[in-house]
Amino acid sequence: MNYTPQGRCLLWPIWSVNLGAEATVSTVAFPFFAVLATLLMSASDSSVLIRVGHSPDPDDAFMFHALANDKINTGRYRFTHELQDIETLNRRALKGELELTAVSLHGYAYVTDKYALCSCGASMGDNYGPMVVTRAPCSIGDLKGKTIAVPGTLTTAFLALKLLLGDSFKYEVHPFDEILNIVAAGKADAGLIIHEGQLTYGNQGLHLVVDLGCWWHDETGLPLPLGGNAIRRDLGATAMREVTALLKQSIQYGLDHRVEALKHAEQYGRDLDHERTDKFVGMYVNDWTIDFGERGRQAVALLLDRAYQAKIIPNPVQLEFI
Repeated sequence: MNYTPQGRCLLWPIWSVNLGAEATVSTVAFPFFAVLATLLMSASDSSVLIRVGHSPDPDDAFMFHALANDKINTGRYRFTHELQDIETLNRRALKGELELTAVSLHGYAYVTDKYALCSCGASMGDNYGPMVVTRAPCSIGDLKGKTIAVPGTLTTAFLALKLLLGDSFKYEVHPFDEILNIVAAGKADAGLIIHEGQLTYGNQGLHLVVDLGCWWHDETGLPLPLGGNAIRRDLGATAMREVTALLKQSIQYGLDHRVEALKHAEQYGRDLDHERTDKFVGMYVNDWTIDFGERGRQAVALLLDRAYQAKIIPNPVQLEFI
């Protein structure tokens, strides 16, 4: 059987040699599909996997909505998402496990050799932030000698508490979403609360002792930089910039499509109704999240410098923003 015109049209872009009159569709079709499969596999192999770690809370869900739900073109990058509490992510960052990860600014002090900070993705407490709550009203001075339930020793909340109280308190580490119940049950004298607990502690009759974001603002005039996103250095400079740009695009998408992104975020709002989810997201996804800005960078530098001066972190931190 002679090689058909249809076959020639199919194969000509790949083979430019004279196949001769005896060539048949069956003898050339197999090589074509083999080459096509190879090309497709090669294209697949050229994609870059970016494992993303972030907290299962409304503000992170809002930020990552576009990346998690294929709302933007990510080009050669393929994103997978791993949702874990921030202290677990801080610990994983010590081992460099994820290419892109949410990280506490306190935790970041220990991983600067492995990660740079993304210039976007910040969670800033602008005259608000983590809180210490108790069952009965008391003062900051009353916390000395007391046992405080904390969400992790690498959280920025814990760092701020250490800057406020020094070593004058005892602490126990508990999952962040259990601390309100632990305090309400009398299993700890006080609780250091983060995330949506800042809006819901009153539901359990607990009392605010200190808002660490307010305290920091009174001390410095700056917002309290709680968390950011860190990108692994071994991706190389180009990929670090490109992935950070995609993260910024995802954040901007959420801000531009607020109703849609908020609907996605609401599934992570423990004990938050729509109104309070909206409020919480607004607290931590805003202009600071698009870019730290000059004041944000100043706040990070000052926080980590004070941590070093107080001997809470072992080394001074040279900041690099991507």
